Amino acid sequence: MLASCIFYCAFIPVYILILIFTIVIDYFAGILIEGGTGKNKKAFLTASIIANVGVLAFFKYYNFFIENVDALFQSFNMPLDIPLLSIILPVGLSFHTFQAMSYTIEIYRGNQKAERHFGIYALYVMFYPQLVAGPIERPQNLLHQFKEPHSFSSDNLLSGLRLMLWGFFKKVVIADRLAMYVDTVYDDPGNYHYLNLIIATLFYSIQIYCDFSGYSDIAIGAARTMGFNLMTNFNRPYFATNIREFWNRWHISLSTWFRDYVYVPLGGNRSGIAKMYFNLTVVFLLSGLWHGANWTFIIWGSLHVVYFCFYTIAKVKLKFNLPKSLVLNFISAAFTFSLVSFAWIFFRAQNTTDALIIVEHIFSRFSEVEFQPVVFNAAQITRFGITSISISVFIIALMLLAESKFSPRMDDIHSKPLTDLAFCSLSLSLIILFGVFQKASFIYFQF
Repeated sequence: MLASCIFYCAFIPVYILILIFTIVIDYFAGILIEGGTGKNKKAFLTASIIANVGVLAFFKYYNFFIENVDALFQSFNMPLDIPLLSIILPVGLSFHTFQAMSYTIEIYRGNQKAERHFGIYALYVMFYPQLVAGPIERPQNLLHQFKEPHSFSSDNLLSGLRLMLWGFFKKVVIADRLAMYVDTVYDDPGNYHYLNLIIATLFYSIQIYCDFSGYSDIAIGAARTMGFNLMTNFNRPYFATNIREFWNRWHISLSTWFRDYVYVPLGGNRSGIAKMYFNLTVVFLLSGLWHGANWTFIIWGSLHVVYFCFYTIAKVKLKFNLPKSLVLNFISAAFTFSLVSFAWIFFRAQNTTDALIIVEHIFSRFSEVEFQPVVFNAAQITRFGITSISISVFIIALMLLAESKFSPRMDDIHSKPLTDLAFCSLSLSLIILFGVFQKASFIYFQF
């Protein structure tokens, strides 16, 4: 608990008061919900949700709401001139807010007993490995682990360290090196060749995966070294052969959160196709807003609604099923990856104007400017006699090989010693030689 407090205070110390506020509210709400009946029980849950969502809405959406309302009134020549707030978004706010909400909802549903030990409940919300970027845990999986004795386990220690090393490799060697190219192109998309925009978009797909799944690996590995088990957050999502499978593999803790607490309560797919489409729209628009207060995230969510609708029509209405084969699976995975990468354009772009410029230039094959070759800080690498593009291809190929379904899992506790030694030696060598060590936060810290 102390380590978690120190860890969180390393950002903006006063923001720990926000965590304390929501922890106190939900701690007592859980006890009251468990002891309540009928309308009282629902009222306590509602109060808890309002408190959590209220904090999230104030810090994350206040300026977005005011800007859009003011723009609407200005279109009628009635400017509101409501001042915006100069506030920094608390790190990981969306993650620990959703984790706290899952606690009170599960108590309301009768799936979880209220935690009477205040320190243990506080640690459930503040557990530092996954505090700022998940995985978003459920009380059934994590709370009981804080009450159990944890003996030293060399298997847990080595497995956790191996997973952390793999996460650091994905972050500093792949994600941060690709970010050099992606940031350069996306910061000024109107002045780049369409091939540069396509490459930057594909690189961003790999960057965001390695960045976010890298953090998840570090978090899960750090918890495992101490004997705690966190849920798997990624399961090789770019090997998915359709959009539904992709979301079953990507950011699993968030997608299952929306499924269990939004989609299913709305009716899921139990009330006909039209209602299912509506429920999917609500889920993905909320998912877009969860990621950020910007229209680009809403468009990103809307695109995935469209993907899901077309997939459902093909699957249910047209009875479209491809026969299983390695070639067709590869084509399906490549097509799914292309759709996801297109949506990432809106996720990564600084605003809708930039996103539309990128889309327009890609599809119109904009070539009024010269194509810029791919270079990742070449001076750092060419002294080894290796070009930057070749080492980048090698590193990405290594990542894909290690992440493929034919390779042993990085989180396997009972790995062979020689395999461990080879993997750790290669990963550490690549981190030292080709890692990017300039200051760069994880992408999902901003959410």
